[in-house]
Order: sequence, then C-alpha cells, then structure tokens
Amino acid sequence: MIKAIGYAAAHSFSRLKPLEFEREPARPHEVEIEVLYCGVCHSDIHQAENDWGNTVYPCMPGHEIVGRVIRAGAQVTRHAVGDLVGVGCMIDSCRHCASCEEGEEQYCQGPNSWLATYNGPMKPASMNGGENSYGRDNTFGGYSTVVVVPEDFVLKVPAAIPPERAAPILCAGVTTFSPLRHWGVKAGDRVGIIGFGGLGDMAAKLARAMGASVTIFTRTPEKLDEAKKLGVDAVLESDKKALTGLAARFDLILSTVPEKHNLDPFIPLLKRDATLVAVGALGPMAGYNNQLLVMNRNALAGSLIGSIKRTQEVLDFCAEHSIAPDVEVIPIQDINDAYKRVKSGDVRFRYVIDMASLKEQEAA
Repeated sequence: MIKAIGYAAAHSFSRLKPLEFEREPARPHEVEIEVLYCGVCHSDIHQAENDWGNTVYPCMPGHEIVGRVIRAGAQVTRHAVGDLVGVGCMIDSCRHCASCEEGEEQYCQGPNSWLATYNGPMKPASMNGGENSYGRDNTFGGYSTVVVVPEDFVLKVPAAIPPERAAPILCAGVTTFSPLRHWGVKAGDRVGIIGFGGLGDMAAKLARAMGASVTIFTRTPEKLDEAKKLGVDAVLESDKKALTGLAARFDLILSTVPEKHNLDPFIPLLKRDATLVAVGALGPMAGYNNQLLVMNRNALAGSLIGSIKRTQEVLDFCAEHSIAPDVEVIPIQDINDAYKRVKSGDVRFRYVIDMASLKEQEAA
C-alpha cells in the first residue's frame, strides 16, 4: 500500500484537517502521480459542506490536479515516469454504455455512472441495491500527496502552461470550453457570460480566443474594470436599462454562477433560436417564465464538465492561445481561510494549493 496524507473534512460543519491514509498501488493500466498542485473549486466547498446532500465522509476534495508520474503499471503506454500530467473530475467510468463509447464519459449511464476523483461513484451503491461496479464507496482527491489513476483518465499538460496555472483548466476550463464547443461558438458570434468568478474568467478568455465578442454580466461593480482588462464588455446585472439595450443580441449565454439565481432577465437577450446554458449551479434553480422562451424559440440547457477528450483539447487550446486562469498559490495550511474568501464572493482568481507545503508538513 502507498502511505499518503491529505486534508479532509470529517463532517459538514468541520474544518479540513490533515488525514493520513493509504492508496492501493498502481495496477497494470494505472499510474501513480505525485501531486504538485491542486486547484480549489467552488464545488469542493459545496461537497465538503454537503450542500448537495450526497457527501461521503471523510471528504478529501481536489479535482484540478497537476503532478508528475512517479510509477507506471506494466501495461501503461500513454504516460511515462517523469511526465507532467493532469487529473480532472473523473478517474473512471463504466466504459460500456452509449455515452462512454461515444467519448462522453461525463454522461456515463452505467450502474454507478462515472467515478469521481473524490466522493466516489456519482450513483452510490445504495441507489443500486448495494451493487457497486467500482468496488469502493469513496475516493480521496487531490488535496493529498499522491493519486493513482487509470492511464486513460490522465491528461498531458503542455509545457507552455505553467503547472500551477494549468490546474484550474481541468475543471473551470473544460466546464466552460465544453458548451462553447458543443453549441458551436465561432468567430463573429456574440457570447454573454453571467458571473465573473473562476468559471466566468475562463469562459471569457476561451470565447475571445474563438473569435467571439464577449459581454460579462456581474453583480459586483468592482469587477467591471477587471472584466474590461480582458477586452470584453461588462454590464451590471442590476442595470435594467443596459440589459434592455442588449435585447436579442447574443448567440449563446453561459451562466457560471455557482448558486441558485434568476435567469429570466437574460432570456430576452438571446437571438431567435439561441440558448442559455447553465454550468455553474447544480442545485435547484428558480422557476422561469416560459413565455420568454417560446416567443423566440429559445432554449435553457445545462452542461456537465467535459469528456476526457475535451479536457485534453482545452489544455492544448490554452497552450496554443496562451490562455491560463489568474491564480493565487497558497499553502494547504491556508485552505480553510481560502474557503471563507471564496464563499464571501470577494475572490475573482482561482486558489491553487502548492502541495510542497503538505510534503513539508509530513516531513516535520
């Protein structure tokens, strides 16, 4: 067994604290990865605090992992010892359902759906009469010294992206890139982005690199100037006059807000046949006025992270276009304070944990 240490929450009301545990050694098609950096995603906070009612404790978050391969199973061909690699939200899927065979593992329809990097199968054994095709009810994520992952769920991190800045691309990047690609954003399109946190920042950068004209909608006046520095337009959500002036303007609108919010004010901003896609919030949303949709044959849609193929695509796209999120690197000992700041909404950049701080703690 591999001895490891990480930071985990024991209950929904507890702080994250050090936890010593063991991982199984790499099997023939798996790689062992020394974690160098791990991004802090808002969903980490939701999961640690059981906001979605499905958390398995102890909960060790982290699904924006960048690290170095330190051991490869005997049958591994995609990665070699020493490679800089990434691990996103998934570490396995059923591999046999229609979604998996079509390369859309994030929509796995197997008995347990996909296996999350932390918090176990998306459909726990309790939902399937006790059956669990993964043989485990919990998984521990990247707030740790080491992870072991099947080689085909491991991404190659391009050398052009600093490793600490590559980490959030594995969730925030692909979560916004996937709908931009799926709904066919192209040069000359107009894209609206609701919210200017970690996802909104990446969405704006990616859409601009695709040649789209971008408008950010934010509730925070202080973020207007920051958005404009990216070369995009910025509008306060509360400015009804400004919203009215943007009627029927957008080919696609992405909502990146991680909490329940009202989408009605933005539906009239869509062109005929255009779509508003929610990618930030996973909980119940407020009801919407269907009349607003039917008058221009608009659609409300959702999009869940992205496939392994799409994640590699967004990493390569970011390297090609010199795109990376704005990050602040922190020691893991500051993780609880970082959670507080993310919840308060006063952070635009992404926190990324330098796992050297955890190794130093382990050695002390």
